[in-house]
Amino acid sequence: MSLDQKLNIAILGAGESGVGAAILALQKGHRVFVSDKGQIKEQYKTELNQQGITFEENNHDHDRILAADLIIKSPGIPDKAPLLQEIFQKGLPVISEIEFAARYTQHFTIGITGSNGKTTTTNLTHHLLAKAGLDVAMGGNVGKSFARIMAERDHAYYVLELSSFQLEGIQEYRPDISMILNITPDHLDRYNYQLDNYAAAKFNIVRAQEAGDTFLYNADDPNVGGQLQKYPTQAKPVAISSSMTEGTRLKVGGLTFEMSTTPLMGQHNYMNALFAIQTALQLGIAPAVIQEGLNTFVNAPHRLEKVATVNGVEYINDSKATNVDSVYYALQAMTKPTVWIVGGQDKGNDYGPLLDFVKAKVKAIVCMGLDNRKIVQSFSGVIHTIVETGSAVEAVQQAAQLASAGDTVLLSPACASFDLFKNYEDRGEQFKAAVFGVMSDE
Repeated sequence: MSLDQKLNIAILGAGESGVGAAILALQKGHRVFVSDKGQIKEQYKTELNQQGITFEENNHDHDRILAADLIIKSPGIPDKAPLLQEIFQKGLPVISEIEFAARYTQHFTIGITGSNGKTTTTNLTHHLLAKAGLDVAMGGNVGKSFARIMAERDHAYYVLELSSFQLEGIQEYRPDISMILNITPDHLDRYNYQLDNYAAAKFNIVRAQEAGDTFLYNADDPNVGGQLQKYPTQAKPVAISSSMTEGTRLKVGGLTFEMSTTPLMGQHNYMNALFAIQTALQLGIAPAVIQEGLNTFVNAPHRLEKVATVNGVEYINDSKATNVDSVYYALQAMTKPTVWIVGGQDKGNDYGPLLDFVKAKVKAIVCMGLDNRKIVQSFSGVIHTIVETGSAVEAVQQAAQLASAGDTVLLSPACASFDLFKNYEDRGEQFKAAVFGVMSDE
């Protein structure tokens, strides 16, 4: 399809992705209809009304959708959905919002995917480029949708966080630099419980890359480095490995970068930094500017976020760690005796992978949830002191009593937040407020 063609476009889903696509499509002269099977948030309805875009909610008008020339589907809608099956049977083209937006820029894009670390790596890469004075925007699966950014203004560089859901609809989108940070089992219900299907969606990021492009990949991960032969690409492969780290020093292309002066903690974040540094170097950014960018970086909240030090005890908010895999990396990053605050709505957790770190690093466990039985059972033979609490305030107060100067109190829950909190952000904010409450009591 030519970009000059004016199309009837049906957009399925009216979240950030769908509404962004609708605004860009309208701006480019297409006829747009937005359909959401559920209720649309008020902020998005207001936007659609202001733009004069026709939409429906709590329903799909199949006849109108099937009459479209092009379907743009939001990432939350799986291909196995009955409406999508109808669309495929009719032979209508279905693409993602990322694919659609990419058609309207010739500028440099960096696509970042992985099971863990996407947001940190996206934020850090954006920060390093912005620090160097480049005209760079960040979006995709974090912040604004790619299409919304494109509708506002075309930039020289884009740093895009891309989920497997977003990458399913990629056919021609060609990032100049692509990254696969890691692949661990996630969202497998979407992929018929087959890790290979999930990995294939991730590797879609290299599908359209050409010989002048670059593919950064985790050489240590058997699901990435060990699978390269299955997903051939014309892009130049560049391996990123933990062998490039020596303590807090990162070695990239004969250059050394120091991480002890940055807010990023732990081996997993050093790997994230290696991807961002390699990208910055490829764009010709001076090593001194990169180091300054590392030093001034502020990560998104609730990800190993240093909150405060009270009476010599450091408090760290890692509320985003809603699964065992994330807690593994958090505990790995701890260098002091740790009082670990854990718990919430269990997701079928197996705490076995954490046992070695808990034995070596954790001096006490503070449970924070309505039902803590599984945590108590898992660690009662490993940790002598396990206390149960039912709020952030109570958990922090108990942790403060159990910690001594030189210790760390780590909130890294391994569970969903919905038993006591609205979401993980609310849990993290209540934790931080409780820490500041402890400070004011001193």
